[in-house]
Amino acid sequence: MNVTVWNSTKKMILALFLLCMIMPFFSSCTSDDDYTVGVWYKRAALDGPVRGYAAAFTIGHKGYLATGYNASATEPFLNDLWVYDIDGNYWTQLADMPTAASYRNKAVGFTVGEKGYITTGIGDDNVCMKDTWEYNPSTDAWTQQDDFAGGLRYGALAFNIGNYAYVGTGFDTSNYKKDFYRFDPTAANGSQWTVVTGLSVDKRMFGTAFVIDNVAYIVGGVANSVCPTDFWSYNPSTGVTTELRDIADVNSDEDYDDDYDNIARSGAVSFVIDGKGYFVTGDRNSSLKSDYWIYDPATDLWSGDSDDDYTPFALLNSGNQGSSRTSAVSFSTGKRGFVVTGAAGSSSYLDDMYELSPYENRDE
Repeated sequence: MNVTVWNSTKKMILALFLLCMIMPFFSSCTSDDDYTVGVWYKRAALDGPVRGYAAAFTIGHKGYLATGYNASATEPFLNDLWVYDIDGNYWTQLADMPTAASYRNKAVGFTVGEKGYITTGIGDDNVCMKDTWEYNPSTDAWTQQDDFAGGLRYGALAFNIGNYAYVGTGFDTSNYKKDFYRFDPTAANGSQWTVVTGLSVDKRMFGTAFVIDNVAYIVGGVANSVCPTDFWSYNPSTGVTTELRDIADVNSDEDYDDDYDNIARSGAVSFVIDGKGYFVTGDRNSSLKSDYWIYDPATDLWSGDSDDDYTPFALLNSGNQGSSRTSAVSFSTGKRGFVVTGAAGSSSYLDDMYELSPYENRDE
């Protein structure tokens, strides 16, 4: 090879090398315009009737869904129970709640140990309820427990930490509630529920809670036709309730990383994946939501789709849009999160199910 050709070859190699070096830089600079974070995948739809306002609990890798409401059905209030196998992606019908439990909706579900529980709600006679029922998966049977000590209500929220569950807030047809009670299924009959004096948040119904590292986080809901923007944590080991920074940019003394104006809502669901809380769907001022927000307890900040960075709740892997909704239910293993059923309007109810893959990017 002569000197001229060799010099030309060296220049070409150098140019190609420099191009390879700078391509990732340009790619990273434009990536925000090329994808959104998170992909929702459709999973097996509920085999039972469409519904909203159901109750749910998770035991291991199985999600349980019970009760609910379907205004279009001959019997709009439901008392059936279904289990979703998270690993196998299929549903199985289990034993209905007993006749004594009545049909209901707007109840809450929770787990303690290897058993699930349903309490409160509003019955098919439009009367609020306070009875509590335990479901044992090993026997596929329901057993009545102590009535909820906080009295009649619906639209409450519940969470589990350790060997106890906590139920509070809600509405009793006349008053919004802010009280909480702890449930101990091992206690003697008549003493399973005790008031929690250290846990108090502002009044609301249709809020939600998620638990990270044995600390509960309470968010969302509605009271007096307004969705509150307050946000709370409760640590049962210390008995301390802490008011965290608001979920709206209403305090000029706080440093907010996002436009928080779109977070507040009622009827949302929540779940936890890898130590972060996910707040999904819901309703605000009669506007149904399809977005989701992520809470990081390490920073006490939310991130979400205020800048269209996060993929809305939808079936996007095949191009079909999932319905915005309120009053769905969720399942969570701590590693995986699911949203199922819900109300898409005053007379439109759903049976579809989606799972969020939070670390996967969706190409635009």
